[in-house]
Amino acid sequence: MSKLDWSKYPNFSESELACKHTGKTGVTPEFVAALQKLRTAYGKPMKVTSGFRDATHPIEARKATPGAHTSGQAVDIAVGPGEDAYRLVNLAIASGFTGIGVSQRTGQPRFVHLDTLPRKAVWSY
Repeated sequence: MSKLDWSKYPNFSESELACKHTGKTGVTPEFVAALQKLRTAYGKPMKVTSGFRDATHPIEARKATPGAHTSGQAVDIAVGPGEDAYRLVNLAIASGFTGIGVSQRTGQPRFVHLDTLPRKAVWSY
């Protein structure tokens, strides 16, 4: 498990950011601090649907190269349609998140992917 001082991040827990496949926690302190800053600005709960993913996680194992979640610098946040997603994306950009993916397809889970990798990108699923 990580050596983060989780008391600094009152709106997140180690277990919710851990890999759902292995239970390992690989999030970086800088990333969790950025996530907490975003949560404070957002002012409402942010349900993490996917945090850190070990390279053996089924989603990552299917990829040619492990994705952002394996870096410890990415999460997916559940959002409702419309204004919530728009507001979260705007606040994420203002908070320094550099990778933003939006999934808002009808009949699919709605979420916003956020990461702090060293590039700027926005995409849809």
